[in-house]
Amino acid sequence: MISLRQFYYDIFSNFYDFIIRLHSRDTAGSLRRFIVKKANLSKGDKALDLCTGTGSVAIELAKQVGERGLVIGLDFSRGMIEKAKEKAKNSNIDQLHFVQANASQLPFKECSFQGITCSHAFYELKGHEREKAINEVARVLMDDGRFCLMEHAKPRKQIPRLLFYIRILFLGAKDARKFLGEEESILEGCFKKVAGQVSPTGQSKLIYAEKGE
Repeated sequence: MISLRQFYYDIFSNFYDFIIRLHSRDTAGSLRRFIVKKANLSKGDKALDLCTGTGSVAIELAKQVGERGLVIGLDFSRGMIEKAKEKAKNSNIDQLHFVQANASQLPFKECSFQGITCSHAFYELKGHEREKAINEVARVLMDDGRFCLMEHAKPRKQIPRLLFYIRILFLGAKDARKFLGEEESILEGCFKKVAGQVSPTGQSKLIYAEKGE
């Protein structure tokens, strides 16, 4: 049975790209290239894009890994998946496939991917669901693989910060505000190396974590 949240995103898929461009002020797609670059992938690698939405980051990942590589875009919304498939088809990319599933229950074997990305979505997961998703990422990521998590940066000015918190209140999980300030420390429990960096637009931040002993 479809959940209310899934129904919302199935409808939202028709406006998603426009809203994201407006919110991030990234009309040239620099954020997508930024997260893909930090994923540190090579030709022939396998990558997973969690909460892929309409597939914009997944398409950039597919360009990075090339024809011999493989990219999976995963989302729980069928509406988002259908939009992503259409976008990939129009881009003539064959090494990109989409799966409808939850980030907290990944349908993949251990150590399946050299790189995993997630852009502006983890803060919406509920606390227990987010914890499961992080453990799942660590499970399916290969040793020395990299998980790149991009989230919204807290605005410094008062009015933009107020609007930011209103968005978190309506779209994020109850503990989203706390999570957006502690991403690095939370990921340190499952990964050996965790670091953060502000995006080129200044509107987002990227946390990348590497798996290993």
